[in-house]
Amino acid sequence: MAGREGSGGLRASRSVTAVRSSRRGIRRRAPAEGSDAEIIDASRREPERFAVIFDRHYAEIHRYVDRRLGADAADDIAADVFLIAFRRRVTFDPGQVSARPWLFGIATRLIGRHRRSELRRYRAMARLDPGGVIEGHEERVTDAVAAGDAGLSPALARLAAVDRDVLLLVALAGLSYPEVAAALGVKYGTVCSRLSRARRQIREALGGVDPTSVVDPNGDVDPTSVADPARIEGGDHG
Repeated sequence: MAGREGSGGLRASRSVTAVRSSRRGIRRRAPAEGSDAEIIDASRREPERFAVIFDRHYAEIHRYVDRRLGADAADDIAADVFLIAFRRRVTFDPGQVSARPWLFGIATRLIGRHRRSELRRYRAMARLDPGGVIEGHEERVTDAVAAGDAGLSPALARLAAVDRDVLLLVALAGLSYPEVAAALGVKYGTVCSRLSRARRQIREALGGVDPTSVVDPNGDVDPTSVADPARIEGGDHG
């Protein structure tokens, strides 16, 4: 099973235990107040403060990994995310108030080491539900993905890894386009072009029905729904 081989899983489990065991001390020493950036900065001097970041974000990171790789891998990989983040906390960009893009970026890179497991999972889901055309103007690709529509599994499996990462960071993690760009270390225009390509390929795979435009979680209309991604200024499209 992914993430269960060798000593990595044991180390990850121990790291979770260590972080959890420090919670009581953290509450005695300082309240869990302040932005993620402030907490991470404080943790450079008081390492135990980083447990606040774990408490705030572990559940959603675990859920994201679970949706992509399954429960068997989620425990260890989610723990590894925070172990890596803790070790690299001095590199966190203090200009980013929230740690979510940073943490989801780490999670996505770790998931990338398990691509075969992810593809096997999609194929297994497809056998349970062969899927079909996305119908109706109210249906969106990202809505269907977020809802766990197993019928999308074959189409997801055929996407390029970089396109799938962008789509799932929007659909499953609920990141805005700027947050996805920060998570993956790419430009905003690249996020738009990859998402546009992923949506187009999924529509074609499911019968060519064009769903309504995807809406950014922050409420902004996806520029790729109204303009050629190649014309978006500043985009390095790939």
